Amino acid sequence: METLQMRRCSSVEWKPSPVLALTSSFDGSQVAAVRQDGMLEIWLVAPGSVGWHCQLTIQGDPVARVSSVVWCRPTSEKERFGRLLSSSLDGSVLEWDISSLTQHKILDCVAGSIFQMALEPNQNSVSSNSRQFANGHVSTQSDVHSESESSNIDNDDDSDDETCSTYVGATYQRLAMACGDGSVRLYNVPDSDALNYLRSFPRVSGKMLSVTWSNDAKFIFSGSSDGLIRCWDVRSFHEKYRITAGLGGVGSGPELCIWSLLSLRCGTLVSGDSTGSIQFWDAHHGTLVQAHRHHKGDVLALATDPNHKRVFSAGSDGQVILYKLSKEDTSAEETSKWAYVKYIRAHTHDIRALTMAVPICREDASIDEGKAAKIRKKDKPIEYSYHKWSHLGVPMLISAGDDAKLFAYSAMEFTNFAPHDICPAPQRPLVNLANQSASDGTGSIVLIEQSTRLDVKLRENVSGHAKRTPNQLTRLVQLKSEGSRRIICSAISGDGTYIAYSHDLRPRLFELRCQSKGVHNNKGMWSLKKLELPKGLPSACCMVFSVDSLNLIIGGRDRKIYVVDVRKSEIIGTFDLQRKAIDMDSTVSESPATKMFTSYDGQWLAATNCFGDVYVFNLETQRQHWYVHRLNEAAVTAGGFVPGNSNVLVVTTSGNEVYVLDVEAKQMGEWSRRHTRHLPRSFREFPGEVIGLAFPPCLSYAHSVIVYSSRAMCFIDFSVPVVPDKDEITNLELSLDKFGTTKPGKVKLERKRRRNNLNIDEGSRQCKKNFDFCAFEHPVLFVSHLPEGSLFILEKRWMDVVKTCEALPVDRHVYGT
Repeated sequence: METLQMRRCSSVEWKPSPVLALTSSFDGSQVAAVRQDGMLEIWLVAPGSVGWHCQLTIQGDPVARVSSVVWCRPTSEKERFGRLLSSSLDGSVLEWDISSLTQHKILDCVAGSIFQMALEPNQNSVSSNSRQFANGHVSTQSDVHSESESSNIDNDDDSDDETCSTYVGATYQRLAMACGDGSVRLYNVPDSDALNYLRSFPRVSGKMLSVTWSNDAKFIFSGSSDGLIRCWDVRSFHEKYRITAGLGGVGSGPELCIWSLLSLRCGTLVSGDSTGSIQFWDAHHGTLVQAHRHHKGDVLALATDPNHKRVFSAGSDGQVILYKLSKEDTSAEETSKWAYVKYIRAHTHDIRALTMAVPICREDASIDEGKAAKIRKKDKPIEYSYHKWSHLGVPMLISAGDDAKLFAYSAMEFTNFAPHDICPAPQRPLVNLANQSASDGTGSIVLIEQSTRLDVKLRENVSGHAKRTPNQLTRLVQLKSEGSRRIICSAISGDGTYIAYSHDLRPRLFELRCQSKGVHNNKGMWSLKKLELPKGLPSACCMVFSVDSLNLIIGGRDRKIYVVDVRKSEIIGTFDLQRKAIDMDSTVSESPATKMFTSYDGQWLAATNCFGDVYVFNLETQRQHWYVHRLNEAAVTAGGFVPGNSNVLVVTTSGNEVYVLDVEAKQMGEWSRRHTRHLPRSFREFPGEVIGLAFPPCLSYAHSVIVYSSRAMCFIDFSVPVVPDKDEITNLELSLDKFGTTKPGKVKLERKRRRNNLNIDEGSRQCKKNFDFCAFEHPVLFVSHLPEGSLFILEKRWMDVVKTCEALPVDRHVYGT
């Protein structure tokens, strides 16, 4: 890639939406994040930095502002997911259907706004070794006994061996809602359909802002806008006691809001309010145990680790603070104390939500790593492992807020390691580049998908060798979505003639025309003509044009794929997603197709769902040709057919693996059989999730591809042997020094010195060029080869994106100003 000319461009609008609520699945292996624009994202939790993957997205109602989200437990072993519910400030409750990728309302406006929901803690359905997270979430993983941080707590404390509850509740899980009319409402959550209303607690003055259950499910604690915390008896529906929170901190009365509550197994109730105070209360008597005021703004979220000995708080000052339980021996008796430990400020804006997650995905260690661990060296290698602070079954803290970012922290070693940026490019604009240039050859047409519009721009051809000269995109025309609805997917034909998109109701098709002739296209008048599509087409999850630009292929939400002739406006083919090609009657009752790729000869169509299954169809015979089960149980992140050989399909997975599939022979390619399990460590620790593949157009590089994420790209040549790394210090690490690693300067110099002193033969050096890495200085949204032989890189400075955020964090004094 050193000789490849790079055409960089930054003229793109990018405004991600803030994250309003977080929740984790029943086993802690997935995290659901709901954004302000109504978008739901489900992330697969990974052990460490590698493997984080946005499994799927569901577009919801952008008008209804989400206030909280809960994930119910599965009601049977056969059920993969529990019900995922969210509440809104308009008083409605909506359910997110993960199978059909849709949202529907299950409860209309009940009492004004719903500020928070809390699920009843799991009881008799949970084994005794389960551990409860914040808001009733549990993990079925084994307990974590190792603690690297200093602590005076005895690990054999009886509280660690207690079960979640001894109280036997109803058959269905119960849901408590803090409502704006000053009441707490109780509902049953059945297996399907609407919620069953049980009863409301007595209404109080002010608004109910927060709610949580006691660990035995006998009491409900609620916080209101009048600065009071109330304890309610679930059986009698009477108020047991109330707490005036302002006495322990600063402020009281109607100006004090209790934004968050957390009930611990040890009988302690934690509250966070609008004064920035964190208060620990005796949940049995309602007395104050301890108060801290380290936040400089409202405390909006609380969470705890599975052992309930660490409490995390976050709020409008962008800080995540750790409080740790310790025991002190005094002359009188042994007392417990919640001590302030440390804060971490990774977010630039308000933190809205916290949750706890547990990675349970597979983590395969290579053979080379196992052998290298036994070799003794004079100089100990510099530790640079993406898995150094997070492992399988070890809980991690997730935070999100107004800067649209998600960060992961080590829950057990919070003070020892920096947080990990889960999504360096949240809600990046999707970009498509027409394979052919514009009609007069002045440039290439670029389609940029925004939330409610499509920007059609022209990238002019640039002569010379200005590798890093920013190239501007000229806007040709702008297409706004019908009714300002959120665009789910879009596509542009290879010749730049047709443009299609889909919202939550139906797909749309347009023809791009240049009305002015005899002038340069970038100065001419461009327009879009609406074309008719066949009636009855469902909303699309993904779409792509055929290589000849004559057919539009739509992956519908109904788990079917439609092939539409754009000229005749008729459906010429329909495919069902089937596990076996010979079984034409059994349709997979899973997610619809979320990604599709077409071969350059127009024969093959490959479709993948959010779980990683691959379906290959023959467009000539109109039949399914092959089904590939999930590759190493990982999701497919990117893919494409090789231009020089249309029978070869290349896909990348969330586990940072590359697979070469021989579609015609229905088998794994020879390169994958030899090398997929033995890829260099530098690629297996590829920074960021792979978001795309760039195949060179020239035949001399027909066996190569550029794999890229938002942080780096890697050149892979399938015709060159793969040599695993002989050491842990790779050229990727050296490149990441310029990207902004937090390692001290001396460590950087030492890493470079040891890298230069490595004794590697010339043959190995040539092979290692096969995986040639290049780190990006700014987040990259799109990479593609251009017809003139250069590489087009669309990037954006993150600080420019941060400036588009609506609100700024709490003002903080900076030294020297």
